[in-house]
Order: sequence, then C-alpha cells, then structure tokens
Amino acid sequence: MEYRSNSPGETEALGAALAKLLWPGAVVAFTGDLGAGKTAFVRGMAQGLGVAGRVTSPTFTIVNEYEGGRLPLFHFDLYRLASSDELFEIGWEDYLRRGGVCAVEWSENAAGALERDTVRVDLRRGAEDGQRVITIQGVDGI
Repeated sequence: MEYRSNSPGETEALGAALAKLLWPGAVVAFTGDLGAGKTAFVRGMAQGLGVAGRVTSPTFTIVNEYEGGRLPLFHFDLYRLASSDELFEIGWEDYLRRGGVCAVEWSENAAGALERDTVRVDLRRGAEDGQRVITIQGVDGI
C-alpha cells in the first residue's frame, strides 16, 4: 500500500498504526533517502507499541533498545555497516529470538540477514515540500 504524509506527525501516526499489527519477532526493514522520515516512523512505532520515552536514531550505537511496551522495540541503524556479516557480529540472531520488533533503518546494507517474513517500508520525498510517499508491504491494511 502507498500512503502520503504531509508532516512528521502524520508519519509517526502511520508508524503507530503499523505497530498495532506487528507480532513478536517481526522485522520491519526501512529504505529511503537520508532525512526521509525513517526515524519519525520508528518513533510512531514506539508509540503504537506503548513504549514510553524518547526515541532517537542509533546512528553511532547501531541499535537502541526500548522496553516497557506491548513488545520490546529494537531500533537498528545500519548506515555504517558494510555487510550482513557485521550485523550478525553484533548479535542479530539474539535480537530476533528475544521476541520484540526489530526496526531496521538502511536495511539494504544487510539485505542478506533479512530473509525472514519481513515488513518493508520505503519512504521517499513527495512532490510537495515536506511531503513523503510511504510504501508498506508485508502486512494487510493499516
């Protein structure tokens, strides 16, 4: 499905709606340009899962963990990774076994690790200033 967002708040609301459909062990793979709204979407997912607290991009730490919601949220930023092997080195399989939701920004950098049933979210800049075109595959209706 394709959606249009005209603000970070609308992007977060779409993320919250998606989170309500997710299951333990779900992987959400994000693609899109730098600054397209991937982290805003994950902030919305955290809200939808009932996670309290501030959600930030894990650009330098690779992964941030958020507990306390319906499911834990593991927020990955793979911008600095060169391969799937590097993701496995930081414990990817352990995160999958923990029964939370893995939100993976820059998923194309470790495509080989995301062979499971994966929800795919692509965010692109729209025709209007501030608009985003968001394509979601792998779940039915948001």
